[in-house]
Amino acid sequence: MQKKRDVLPDRGAVLASLAAFSVLSGLGGVLNPYLISLLTIVFLFTFIGQSWSIMLGLGGQLSIGHALFVGIGAYSVAVLNIRYGLSPWFGLVVGMALAATVGAALAWLSFRFEVRGIYFALLTIAAAEFARVVLSGWEFVGAMQGLFFPAQSGPNSLWMLRGDARFYYFVALAAVFLGISVTALIRQSFLGYVWRAMRDDEEASRALGVRTFLHKIVIVSFSGAWAAVGGGLLALVQGSVFPDSIMGMGISVDILVGPVVGGLGTAFGPLVGTLITLPLDHLASAIGNKFGIPGLNNVAYGFALIAAVWLLPDGIVPAMVNLAKSVTRFSWFGYLQMEQVKK
Repeated sequence: MQKKRDVLPDRGAVLASLAAFSVLSGLGGVLNPYLISLLTIVFLFTFIGQSWSIMLGLGGQLSIGHALFVGIGAYSVAVLNIRYGLSPWFGLVVGMALAATVGAALAWLSFRFEVRGIYFALLTIAAAEFARVVLSGWEFVGAMQGLFFPAQSGPNSLWMLRGDARFYYFVALAAVFLGISVTALIRQSFLGYVWRAMRDDEEASRALGVRTFLHKIVIVSFSGAWAAVGGGLLALVQGSVFPDSIMGMGISVDILVGPVVGGLGTAFGPLVGTLITLPLDHLASAIGNKFGIPGLNNVAYGFALIAAVWLLPDGIVPAMVNLAKSVTRFSWFGYLQMEQVKK
């Protein structure tokens, strides 16, 4: 029984997940089209952010060029669907395979030659920029003109992953809660414990027999494949794919801000953080455009990150969990004191 308890997510997390899913599902039926579209983008960046959160929060590997994997997924779906008429599901599978392979190759080359830490992060930026430049000049994938999905006609189709705004809302919402479940399972699995031990002290983990080199390759490959799925879904929602808009540095920044604010390596951290930062970005952009203040959204991002690092260095979700534990502990202490007085 103990082994089973160690693997399955704790009951509170399951109940919180079901409650959040129910609330967000209900909102999908009543919100206006603008909020539906905004929340769909929030959910997709949450899903991609979950892959980045796993890589850094559990595996300890920093990537600042995660847009590389997003772009691989987006272009796989777009090329196979637009050029060959295949279902986006095939594109998602191909994108996962390609991103996993690229991630494994990048990790092998990096860790084989002891490129670690910030140098590995710089390598991911270089790889993303190299891929963006290559795609910008490759006519088969649209070059700078990009690729455009055909206009939606007919009813919603799960097989072709085409539909209206509410259809994509629920697809993105399902992806987010799949990501939450996978993250929770990994965190409480033996693999999750190994990754966290390796993150905290790689040398000690290696001394205990952990094959850290192999695990780091698996972490990067797994995170890349996950991000590619998010990239494919993002391409479908946007209806087009351009090198700069899907693989630019701005995408990598949007991916990492949510998990950092919400809580790295946690199941709900990327969702909570992205629900705060992405609408803040849109609001600041709108205000900046109205009053002629370019770059106001970047300033807002900067303040959000500074506030998160200064006030809540572990993120919002860990702080909320610690507060709940403190309140519970205090309540039990008061209850025990009352029982002692009665005696």
